Formats: sequence, structure tokens, C-alpha cells
Amino acid sequence: MQPKMLQLPLQKIAYYESYGTGKPIILIHGNSSSGLSYQKQFNSPLGAKYRLIAIDLPGHGYSEPFAEMSAYSIPGYAAVVAATAEALDVQDAIFVGSSLGGHIILEAQSQLPQAQGLVIFGTPPLATVLAIEELFLPNEALKIGFKADISVEEAQAYATSFFAPGVPVPQTPFINDILRTDGKARAGLAASVTQNAYEDEVEIVANLPIPLAIFHGQEEQLVNELYFDKLTIPTLWQNQVQVIAGAGHVPHWETPERFNELLENFMMSV
Repeated sequence: MQPKMLQLPLQKIAYYESYGTGKPIILIHGNSSSGLSYQKQFNSPLGAKYRLIAIDLPGHGYSEPFAEMSAYSIPGYAAVVAATAEALDVQDAIFVGSSLGGHIILEAQSQLPQAQGLVIFGTPPLATVLAIEELFLPNEALKIGFKADISVEEAQAYATSFFAPGVPVPQTPFINDILRTDGKARAGLAASVTQNAYEDEVEIVANLPIPLAIFHGQEEQLVNELYFDKLTIPTLWQNQVQVIAGAGHVPHWETPERFNELLENFMMSV
């Protein structure tokens, strides 16, 4: 995977594009990650069939950082995703978000009226910061994702929390991506979440006009699966959360064949 560069009005964005020419799928990575986390989708029949586009969010991967730390917020990222979709003429894509990426596409959906559907994983819809303890399992590694400066050991601990217990963590891309992410991205995100500077995602999923698929790794160390039972989601794909055996927070990497199968089934259904 080789990055391409896209100049937006205020930002230079790196992105990756597969050779497939079918329906477009926009892939948004999580906090302190990059588009490289989707390489197992690119290097598969899915990437050969569909036009996969994986974006490096500002301050991540090869994309430029935001000029102001305050822009590192869910709305700030959502505006970049919408602007990128417009610049690449793929507003009618399926939008897929991992963890933070899922929160971003929920925020961006009102700016993407032609989107055909949304897929989120590792993303419990958030209404208010006061509800965070309901969304997540007790895990000290969560705090690392909001620290500006982290050590190599902390990067290892953070990446370890993404995977099912006992699974070895690859240095590339996960640990390397964490270490090269702009520290202001994590600090800025922490500030914006604390200030509730985002749309009510519980309200968004309750009123979403397009299909929403939710994937969940059965061996998650971060997200509380029981939380989804409390939500009202009329357009939930197949009327249930798709639980993926053998996977944690990053099923697109841990169990790519099953993840890709589910994603293609969703594509075909919408």
C-alpha cells in the first residue's frame, strides 16, 4: 500500500486506494492508527472487487497535523472525512469506521446525505461523557489514548488492548502508528470529549435514515457488548450486532476473512 496525497482547502490528507473498481468503501481508522490498519482488506478479494479508500486522519500516518489542537475533535475529523469524500467524488460510498473512526462517521453522516450505509466496530455510540463507564470495560490502557506524550511501553500496552487476550501485537503498523501520531491529536480529542463537543450519537443511531451495521469482537478488552442492548437502532443491519469470534477491538486485522465476508454481505444488501 502506497499513500496518495490529497490537498483539501485547509489540509493535506494521505489516503490509500485499492485497484478494485466496484462500489466505493471509505475506511476510517481509530485513534493513533492509520489507513495501513486496513491492509488485510486491500490485500484480499474485497480490495480487488471494490474501490477501497482508507484515509489517514490529520496528525496520523502520512497526513498533515491540524494547525490548531482544538481541531482535533470528532467534528473536526468528520469535516475532513466529508471533504475528502467530496474531493474524491465518493459521497455515495459505504463508510466504515473503526473505534474513533466509527464515532467520526456517525458525526459525519449529516454531511454525507448520499451515503449508502455505515459500518462501525469498536464504537459504542456516545451521548455524553458521563456515560463513558457504561460504554467501556475497565481497562487502564484506555487512558493512554488521551495522553499527548507516551512511552514505548505505553504504546505497547495501548496496542495490546486492541487485540484479543494473549494475541501478539504487530510492531507494524499498530505500535509504529501509535508512536508517530501527533500527541496533540490525543490531547485534543480528550479535551473535546470532556467538553461533550460532538453530536449525541445515541440520538443519531435512533434516527439514522440508512442501514447501520455494527461488528463486535467477542474477545473485546475495551468495549462493553451489553451496552448495545440499551440502544434503539431501527436501521440496524440484520436486527442484531454481528459478534465476531476470536477477535478483539480490531477484527479487520485479527479475523480478516470473517470481517471481509460480513462487510461484503452488507455491501450486497444495501
